[in-house]
Amino acid sequence: MKLTSINIGQEQTLSRPGKTEQTGIFKQPVPDPAQINREGIPGDFIGDARHHGGPDQAVYIYGGIDYAWWAEELGQELSPGTFGENLTIEGLACSDFAIGDSLHFGEVTLQITAPRIPCGTLAGRMGNPKFAKRFRLAERPGLYCRVLREGLAQAGDPVTVERYSGERISIVEAMNDYYNPELTEAAIQRHLAAPIAIRMRAEKQEQLAKLTD
Repeated sequence: MKLTSINIGQEQTLSRPGKTEQTGIFKQPVPDPAQINREGIPGDFIGDARHHGGPDQAVYIYGGIDYAWWAEELGQELSPGTFGENLTIEGLACSDFAIGDSLHFGEVTLQITAPRIPCGTLAGRMGNPKFAKRFRLAERPGLYCRVLREGLAQAGDPVTVERYSGERISIVEAMNDYYNPELTEAAIQRHLAAPIAIRMRAEKQEQLAKLTD
């Protein structure tokens, strides 16, 4: 695998049915090496800090294998950054990964923490109000990551993977379980034993509290 591009988004206005918002989802590749910090990539706009960004979801990755699938599914070529990802990685299929797996490239180490949960912003960016559901059912959510080691990276860097040795929850399982209101206590505890993002941890803790009341 190798890093195809590093993408950042400037603040733009997105209008969709019933809402107008400021977003950084329209990402474009940068030509030069980029610094990747604990909070993400400098200059990348976060429009909804409640649901996006922060140290546990600092970087979002989408893979070349998943892009190829979508290109065939949609009948059109898709350029890097189309899904609002910060990093596009050739040879990567997100379904091959689990929470806690690490990726190394350039001076940077990332750890996977969560799948992308599709929202209206993605649907608006794709020009299809039903796209969030379509994205969910495709089970190709991409990878949110925390930054374990900051540093410089650039397009063309080789990417290596270190598999998490603890409780393994695949990224697809993590996404599907997000939509499952009837998880068992044992299933919730599995999620809590993994290094999931703080937002997902809070949701699982709330589910657990309701079960054990």
